Amino acid sequence: MELNKENMRKIRWLIAFAVLLYLGIQNLAVVLKYVKLLWGLLLPFVLGGAMAFVLNVPMSFIERHLFGKVREKNNKAGKAASKLARPVSLVLSIVFVILLILIVVLVVAPELGTTLVSVVKKVEEDIPLAQKWITDTFNGDSEIVKWASAIEIDPQKILDSIVSVLKNGADNLVSSTITVTMGIVSMAVNFAIGFVFACYVLLQKEKLGKQVLKATYAILPVKVVEYQSHVCTLASKIFASFITGQCIEAVILGSMFFVTMTIGRFPYAMLIGVLISFTALIPVFGGIIGCWVGFFLILMVSPLKAFMFLGLFVILQQIEGNLIYPHVVGESVGLPSIWVLAAVTIGGNLMGIVGMLVFIPLLSVFYTIFREFVYLHLKKQHIKQVTATKIEEYTEEEIAAIERKEMNRTE
Repeated sequence: MELNKENMRKIRWLIAFAVLLYLGIQNLAVVLKYVKLLWGLLLPFVLGGAMAFVLNVPMSFIERHLFGKVREKNNKAGKAASKLARPVSLVLSIVFVILLILIVVLVVAPELGTTLVSVVKKVEEDIPLAQKWITDTFNGDSEIVKWASAIEIDPQKILDSIVSVLKNGADNLVSSTITVTMGIVSMAVNFAIGFVFACYVLLQKEKLGKQVLKATYAILPVKVVEYQSHVCTLASKIFASFITGQCIEAVILGSMFFVTMTIGRFPYAMLIGVLISFTALIPVFGGIIGCWVGFFLILMVSPLKAFMFLGLFVILQQIEGNLIYPHVVGESVGLPSIWVLAAVTIGGNLMGIVGMLVFIPLLSVFYTIFREFVYLHLKKQHIKQVTATKIEEYTEEEIAAIERKEMNRTE
């Protein structure tokens, strides 16, 4: 390698990076401490960025469909629409999200309370029957009969036990309350700062985008900035498509369960429909979680209906997986099924439910970039197609056509 100025500069940067990496590994505890501190400082803005990304989906839809045609007119109405389009769309998006949360809470909370009360009553009523069955079945085994006879569920006793625990641990409760209160206040402050930051970002997103682009062009080479813009555009498109499609698909699936369960006179139709809508947001495993929770709830009322619910779940899942999901979400994520499962597993282990939701579009972005890289290098080697048994190469005419196309695009 020739030791010119450019290569010497690269070597200096490489040596500096190696020294910093070595020092960081040697003082890992200190580095982690400052990383945690930095994360605490940036958390409100990370939350704000996430809220801005989610709110941008309905805001862009409202702005495009409600103000799109009016803004194109070159008159007073068009100018007024251009000024009001963004803030009105943002306010409508926030109101829509708040109303959605309120509707879910107002529907689920009373139904969930009623369900818990009925489940406790059902268990309390069924315990004597279970004790009688155990006594009749295991009459020869006195220990099992004695254990079964000792089973007793009394809601009043449970409440008294909870009150007793609270009274005995009053000192710990005060300190715990202070800690929890401080945590809630801190979370509320972070959420408020993040919300204000999200609103600012959404109202000024074009201006902020230009400023970031100017800064990156000033710091990085042009080709790096262009590729970075390509990756960011691809990631934004995939994440937005995934969020939109996943939400629409979850609402459709929950509505299907609510309608079919209401027609079939299943218990807890509203609660299970809403529950499946929420769990369906979790890819792969979400529907299974909702299924077994619904099965348990119905089992407390009618075992026959519970097993009928399992059959209904299988049928609706097949309809959703083969007909609805491909049309609603389509190929927007562009990730094969095996990699979806890998993304859900890795994301769930690292970050829980949030990781499951984030890792699918994230891995899809890496998958798309890597696929572009592979096809680009195959094209450079004049390889058209690779099968299990042979390699098909481009003909000379096809190579010439590709080169002409590349030349026209660069010009």
